[in-house]
Order: sequence, then structure tokens, then C-alpha cells
Amino acid sequence: MKPTPAGTTFMPTLNGHGTTDDKYRSLFRDLNPPLTNIGAVVEANRCLECGGPYNEAPCMQACPADIDVPGFISAIAEGNPEKAADIIYEQNILGGTCARVCPVETLCEGKCVLMKEGRKPVEIARLQRYATDQVSVEAVRKRSFDGTNGHKVAVIGAGPAGLSCAAELASKGYEVTVYDEHEDFGGLIRYAIAPYRINSHPIPKEVEMIKEMGVEFKMSTPVDTAEKLRRIEEENEAVFLGIGLGRDVDLHYEGENLPGVWNSLEFIEAIKTGHPIQVGQSVAVIGGGNTAIDVAREAKRLGGVEVTMYYRRTESEMPAYAHEVEEAREEGIHFQFLTNPIRFLGEDRLQRMELQYMKLGEPDDSGRPRPVKVPGTEFTVRADTVIKAIGQQKRTGFLDWIEGLDTDWGLIKTNPETRQTTNPKYFGGGDALNGGSTVVEAVRHGKQAAKGIHQYLGGAS
Repeated sequence: MKPTPAGTTFMPTLNGHGTTDDKYRSLFRDLNPPLTNIGAVVEANRCLECGGPYNEAPCMQACPADIDVPGFISAIAEGNPEKAADIIYEQNILGGTCARVCPVETLCEGKCVLMKEGRKPVEIARLQRYATDQVSVEAVRKRSFDGTNGHKVAVIGAGPAGLSCAAELASKGYEVTVYDEHEDFGGLIRYAIAPYRINSHPIPKEVEMIKEMGVEFKMSTPVDTAEKLRRIEEENEAVFLGIGLGRDVDLHYEGENLPGVWNSLEFIEAIKTGHPIQVGQSVAVIGGGNTAIDVAREAKRLGGVEVTMYYRRTESEMPAYAHEVEEAREEGIHFQFLTNPIRFLGEDRLQRMELQYMKLGEPDDSGRPRPVKVPGTEFTVRADTVIKAIGQQKRTGFLDWIEGLDTDWGLIKTNPETRQTTNPKYFGGGDALNGGSTVVEAVRHGKQAAKGIHQYLGGAS
């Protein structure tokens, strides 16, 4: 986190001026606000309840967490949100969180059969949020199991993959302990998802549900030495790695440490924790992924008059979702492709950025055309704020402590069915496995790993 001037108060603060919580919520209001009781019932009744016992509905097939979508929507239509929430949480312990952050346009809602008729899809995410918001921890049925089975499992990381794995294991009777370096639960859900995506957090309630299942949490407990990891390994019969990724990747360019040059995760965390941010008139975002889109849209909300995203390839190579790019354009975000920064310029703080045009060359290891510098095309633009969103570092140092664990370019290699690593005692999931994906994909990994651990320790499949 960048240093904060002495005397600064850590209240919700935007553009350097103290604001009320109401002002904060106004600037970062939910993109998909909650439904009313009547609105939820009306929307639920739009569902055709397609599919059946031998033919899953398309929306279910598209859900990585395997939620019975028609089932929970039917319960809402009947006026029974508690039953709906129970159906959701049976498959996804982070159902309320996923309702807010899932890219449903490419998942369940994107497969709704109503779209084939040219109609608007059922608002599955908002219905899922409605159901999970309506119920308390006590109202959600706890999954039953016949006491503890005597087996101990450690989960390292309290992000979505770790929480999902812990809940699934607890439901099977395992004694589970979760370790995390942070004080708060949720991993990047709490620290790095844009506030306009998740203005209100269901994580505390969902973690409370997991605690009720008997899971023990050791927060503010970093596993930061090989000795600590070895002790955990000795005390448990299996270990799940939900360690995520590290800090933002550095560019190592001149002027990168000037005030006004931000890493994307620091920028998002600063907003969410109330640090004052003055973005100025001209904001540049470096990168082409979903996080880059997020910080660009946040900067616009913080008062950036001109926000431009610079990406070194063309739009067709951008990893960001197409609908996110379009929404950013509608909000006034500009895009400049085949352009890459060279250095950041300024005296006491950032003032300008020098860039260079690129062209596409031969494919690189990712299969995308490699960007190649075009000599003699350097130019300079005004930049009051630069936000770098070019990816996160791999946790290779941590993974090197585990004997016999294979990686692929710094990412954990696992069996795609069981999520077991090449060290049979270790299982993995989430961003440390795929380099960064969705929350619901991490939930899926956690569920798969719990099943794999159960098999490994002698349980039924």
C-alpha cells in the first residue's frame, strides 16, 4: 500500500475529500441492485423450468458450481426464499457472493433458453442474490454428517477455493483448519474485486455458516516459511493449497515508483479501505484484462475526466469479456490498442507517460500474436494517474518448499478431476492453478479437491 500522509483518517474518502458512506455507495453503487419481494416473484415466474432428471437445463450445465438453477427459482416463485437459499448453498457455500460477482452473461444467463426467442434472459444472478440475502445463518439447513471421521485436513488460503474446499470437507466429517495471512476472510473477494461489483459483502455470513459446520480458522497466520509449512504437513493427512497469486507484476520501467503510479490491486484496496485518492484529470490504465476494465471504470467514478486504456495487442486479443469492454465504452472509457508504455515522467510525482506503438508478430507461448515494438514511434501523453493491471506474480517461492510438486510456468499442476498435485498429500485450486479466473471457478476447484481428498483418505467417491 502506498504511504498515506500523517493525520489522514481512514474513512470512505474519494478524490482526497472526506465523504459519507452514502456518497461512497452512490459512486460505487451496485450494477445489479437487489430485487424487491414482488420483483423477485415476478422475475422467477419468467423461468420456463426447462430440463429434467435426465436432461439438465442449459443454465445448470453452464454453472461451474452445479447449482440447481430451475429448482431455486421455482422456490422463489412459490414464495419460499429459505428453500431457494438452501438449494443454492447445498452446491455453493459462496452462493451470495457469486450472485454479485459471477460473469453470468457468459455462464448461466448467457445460456437461458429465452434468448433463443429473442427475449431477455431470466435474471438468475439477481434472483440468487435475493434468495441468499433473505435468510440468516440459522435459517439455512446445515448439511448433515455422522460426526467427525477422525481425519484432519489443512486448507491454506481463505479465498473462494479454500472456503469451498473447507465447507465440502466439513460436510463429510473432516476436521478442517484454514490458515490465512489476512485478517479478513475471502481473499481477493475482499481486497481486489471492484466495489461497484460487490458493494455489500455476504462473506461474513457465509463464513459464519462454514464455522457452524465445525471449520476452524486461523487468520492473520501467514505460512511464510518452509518450517511452518512442514509443521502443517506433519499435523494433517492432506493439505489444500488455495494460496492465490502474489502482488502485481512490475514493469521495471523508469519512473515506476513515482507517486501517481499505482498497481491495480493496491488501487482497488485503497478505495475499499477508504484511503484518499486523487486521480486527476487524465488517467491511464495499462492492460487489457477484466481487472484493467475494473480499475478504469473505478477511476471514472472517482472523477477522472479522461480515462484511457492502453493495450499492446488489438481488441480481438484482449482477455477482458466483450460485454465488459462495451460497458466501459458506454461509460466513456477510451481504448488505444497496439500501444505500450516505455517510461513514466515527472518531478515529485507523475506528470506524463511515454509510449510506443506496437505491431503483431509471431505467436508467443500463450498462442496470441507477440507484440513487437515499432521503432521511431515514441510519443508522450499527459498522465495524472497510471494504473498498471498486467497480471500478478506467481507464488513460486512458496511452491518450491513442497517436495515433488510440479508446476507449469509457476502454476500448480493438478489432476483435473481430483485436483491432486504430483505430491499426493497436496491438492490445489483457484488462481494458483489457473493464473486468475472467476470466483465460481475457484469454488468448483475447491469442491473437486474436497472430493479428491475424500477419495485419497479412503472415503467413497
